[in-house]
Amino acid sequence: MADDKLTTGPGPNSTILGRAQAIYGSACLEEIGLIMTMNLVFTGLDYNGSTLSLLGRNAVFHTYREMSIVGGSGLFRMARGVATAKTYTFNLTSGDAVVEFNVMVEHY
Repeated sequence: MADDKLTTGPGPNSTILGRAQAIYGSACLEEIGLIMTMNLVFTGLDYNGSTLSLLGRNAVFHTYREMSIVGGSGLFRMARGVATAKTYTFNLTSGDAVVEFNVMVEHY
């Protein structure tokens, strides 16, 4: 499980937009591939209380990963789209990572 800061950039002083809350489990025998569901929970002024819900396979050592946006709430009600992920940094000892997500969303 994860409950991490959702920020505007990779730096420790980046503006916090909300939380990235996820559940994931191992889903592949050949490589480290996770099945992941993640909610991007926005707490910033413009999107406070809104969420985006992601679902998909996350092959964590691949340079490019793509997951579906399957819904949302608040300003992102009925959202659909795609989120791409790229690992910015990864500490093998601690397991900590900074991951960049680019999100493209259609919503009503």
